[in-house]
Amino acid sequence: MLLLFSFSALTILGLDFVTKWLVQARFQLSESLDLVPGVALTYVMNPGAAFSLFAGQPSSLRLPLFITVTVLALVAVIFYFRRLPHGDHLSALALGLVSGGAIGNLVDRLRFGQVVDFIEVGVRGVYTWPVFNVADSAVSVGVALLIWRSFKPKR
Repeated sequence: MLLLFSFSALTILGLDFVTKWLVQARFQLSESLDLVPGVALTYVMNPGAAFSLFAGQPSSLRLPLFITVTVLALVAVIFYFRRLPHGDHLSALALGLVSGGAIGNLVDRLRFGQVVDFIEVGVRGVYTWPVFNVADSAVSVGVALLIWRSFKPKR
């Protein structure tokens, strides 16, 4: 299970790093490229948390808060992982996704003081979901898998 956890975390971390690097290398800030109707690559820097929460707060408050919350979340993930029943591969995968995503965004916060986001979904001018990245997606999928797993009977 450690191998699955580590592989999923490192895969997400690598994908997150590469995709953010590509966007930063090929796009100007706020530049956008429509891929298909309703999906675009749009390079933004997000100083806030999910849905840009706390983006308006001063960096001196926001950054230490986000770093502390991320580190505490990673400690909780490790604590939870160490107590997984043998053979709970779905939870190991989910925790790896959460860890990889959390570390990916933490690296951005440490490097830039904010997070590189670039996936835009919706109809511009009507409604768009807040721009996000691979790390955000991995955290969301990982948490969804953990919730789903919590309803599944344990053997």
